[in-house]
Amino acid sequence: MSRLLLLDGHSLAYRAFFALPVENFSTSTGQHTNGVYGFTSMLINVLRDEAPTHVAVAFDVSRQTFRAAEYADYKATRSATPSEFQGQVALVREVLDALRIRHVQVDGFEADDVIATLTAMAEAEGMEVVICTGDRDAFQLVNDNVSLLYPVRGVSEVWRMDPKAVEEKYLVTPERYSDLAALVGETSDNLPGVPGVGPKTAAKWLTQYGDLAGVVAHADEIKGKAGESLREHLSDVLRNRRLNHLVRDLSLDVTIADLERATWDREEVHKVFDGLEFRVLRERLFETFDAAPDEAEGGFDLDASVLASDEVGPWLDEHASAEPTGVHVVGIWGRGTGDVSAVALASAGDAAAYIDVLELDETGEKALADWLGDASRPKVLHDAKGQMHALRARGLPVAGVTMDTALAAYLVKPDQRSFDLADLVVRHLGRELRAEEQAGGQGMLDMSFGGADDQVVGQDAMVRARAVLDLSGPLGEQLEATGGTELLRDIELPLVEILAAMERTGIAVDTDALSALEADFDAKVRGAQQDAWDAIGGESINLGSPKQLQTVLFETLGLPKTRRTKTGYTTDADALTDLYAKTEHPFLEALLRHRDAARLRVTVEGLIKSVAEDQRIHTTYIQTIAATGRLSSTDPNLQNVPIRTEEGRRIREVFVVGSADGVPFESLLSADYSQIEMRIMAHLSGDEGLIEAFRTGEDLHRFVGARVFSVAPADVTAEMRSKVKAMSYGLAYGLSAFGLSKQLTISTGEAQGLMDEYFARFGGVRDYLREVVAQARGTGYTETMLGRRRYLPDLTSSNRQRREMAERMALNAPIQGSAADIIKLAMIGVDRALRESGARSRMLLQVHDELVLEVAAGERADVEALVRTEMGRAIELDVPLDVSVGHGRSWHDAAH
Repeated sequence: MSRLLLLDGHSLAYRAFFALPVENFSTSTGQHTNGVYGFTSMLINVLRDEAPTHVAVAFDVSRQTFRAAEYADYKATRSATPSEFQGQVALVREVLDALRIRHVQVDGFEADDVIATLTAMAEAEGMEVVICTGDRDAFQLVNDNVSLLYPVRGVSEVWRMDPKAVEEKYLVTPERYSDLAALVGETSDNLPGVPGVGPKTAAKWLTQYGDLAGVVAHADEIKGKAGESLREHLSDVLRNRRLNHLVRDLSLDVTIADLERATWDREEVHKVFDGLEFRVLRERLFETFDAAPDEAEGGFDLDASVLASDEVGPWLDEHASAEPTGVHVVGIWGRGTGDVSAVALASAGDAAAYIDVLELDETGEKALADWLGDASRPKVLHDAKGQMHALRARGLPVAGVTMDTALAAYLVKPDQRSFDLADLVVRHLGRELRAEEQAGGQGMLDMSFGGADDQVVGQDAMVRARAVLDLSGPLGEQLEATGGTELLRDIELPLVEILAAMERTGIAVDTDALSALEADFDAKVRGAQQDAWDAIGGESINLGSPKQLQTVLFETLGLPKTRRTKTGYTTDADALTDLYAKTEHPFLEALLRHRDAARLRVTVEGLIKSVAEDQRIHTTYIQTIAATGRLSSTDPNLQNVPIRTEEGRRIREVFVVGSADGVPFESLLSADYSQIEMRIMAHLSGDEGLIEAFRTGEDLHRFVGARVFSVAPADVTAEMRSKVKAMSYGLAYGLSAFGLSKQLTISTGEAQGLMDEYFARFGGVRDYLREVVAQARGTGYTETMLGRRRYLPDLTSSNRQRREMAERMALNAPIQGSAADIIKLAMIGVDRALRESGARSRMLLQVHDELVLEVAAGERADVEALVRTEMGRAIELDVPLDVSVGHGRSWHDAAH
């Protein structure tokens, strides 16, 4: 039987909005997304579980319906829509369009009326109907062929309501539900019921007299206060029934046939999900449903061979010499190491080969090793770094990688959140990641080795090698068209091996100190918790419970209310910090101290779990996360080790100088750029004042402060310098006068005056900031000094919040992106200089604008000079690049 799935879009999105913390769901452009995220998550689940043949989503157009026209107070008690929810329904519609799901709405009527009409149309065609809504009025539609999914916990848990379930809960059949609701009333719709009459009494009357008409006809016979109350409010009851009864015969612009489920638009899904930054949801979608099959023309043709040891060399000589070869590694990798079991290759023709590395003899392994390590034999891989770890762990280092299709796709679309090979193959090649069926309809290649599982692994590996090679063509063309070829060749690809080496090396840790630090932070957590309890008379509340905190803060202590949310007054960090600044209450002081200590304890616990057998921590660097080009560190994130507080800096004390092959190193060296963003700002803006400040070597913020406040440099106070520093960096990140006022705790007017004075003295900065936004709005993207693009379609959005956030990103992207490019160039230069010098010292970490090296005995002076030179000449600016260097036993000691 065909099945129609109907969803109430606004109802479900609104429930999702209140079920998911708004502060945890927003894009980098500032668009809140908790409602659309929850709705989309539920939609994926319901589509998976119900497997409908047809689907539609109904929406309310506005509150101006025929019901409001009859009864002005209809839904009048509903609170105003939260500002954070505004715009999210439009985003839900964008998701539905990408998924090719029809959405329907009719002026003057509600979503439930649309659902009722579609239900009637579907029943007339003999279809089964499943309705998903949070509006109880839809219970009247339930019957043997119509069931209802009613969310009871956010949108993560639903009740399936069939006729039996409705009757068990409300004591009446579904067709009598609207009669029951007319008698009892509906608070959410502001429809008052009969005073003193609850569901049980109403159900008893309806059972006795058959329906509401029967109850009204026998109203005079009903005894007691309930009967008297009914007679006094009959007009309300009849009005309620007219309003809550759903319209089932609307004129719609769709037919049931129009709602037949379609395969979704892959490219549009990427566009929408990229904008919403729904990486996890996209992965769930791809895992759960197939994209439009008509987008994929087929699979890949393979002339496949399984190579024995003596066949490896001849095959490589014949098929993998001058032309690029696709490579895919079968193995495992992570935290700087791995292992390989097989290598699949694909040549420029249809030839493909599978090499079981574990079965190779010395001759075969040498042939493979020589080819992999030969820089003159071009190779193409997808997300090469991990595969290189696996190969190197078995003594098979790789050279000559001329294309990494994951990096290329990232440079083409840096805001994309997924660079999955199968997805890229469909998007750019119109194919599926599978082998073409063989003659006779055989889907499995006859490779004459192993069992069925081995054949599946071998075929999949060769298909991936072929796909990577074929994908390199169109991606290379797109890189050329967008100016990214040099970025890939000169920065991102050389960086792969450098990052791989850093990951393999890791950084040594003092495990005893790390354990002691965990114990210390744990004691601080417990101490702060006790202090907080003591501040409220010894009550042992859960300091992690927002509900309990709300009770203590705003009822027990009677402190000023914070920002109101659906679940009460917010207890997030910013709100409580502001509240403490106003009240200085000891409970808040202890609570904030508890949160800080708890956060540090979690960080240390994560580090302890990450210590490898060699007593070093091996992070993983990812090149394809940040659209600005910055590297990301994960598992664990060493770029997130605290630096702003002394307590946080203590964590850096456990990262220490180590040894290699039993030979200790002398010290850690930390080198970073001084005020790199402001130097880039000076260069890009060409502002003579800023350039003069850097060329004279004066303290930048004192120099700027003297100009802004019209005083001598010696008369710039610490407060003046602090204000100017906040503003200078803020301008580079699109800070508004309101944001500056909040940051400096001054009025918006004073902040605006400060900015006006700044721009009056540094007009080049003002002109540059205006120009960069205007140019980006015209081209649709920004560029770094080296041509790295950041696409910002929201610059022309009709949504003011999204447009303004995109403008701030347009201001920031060229500066932050150029800083990212510069540190990458510096890493390449430092690595090359270390190798050429024959030094034993090595790079360990990159943390934004900082490099950390492990310095060998006797190399300190030479390595420091080398680092200063290479970082200082990474790029030529109109102002000098200033490099600060420090040495020490620990990362903390090397600070400068």
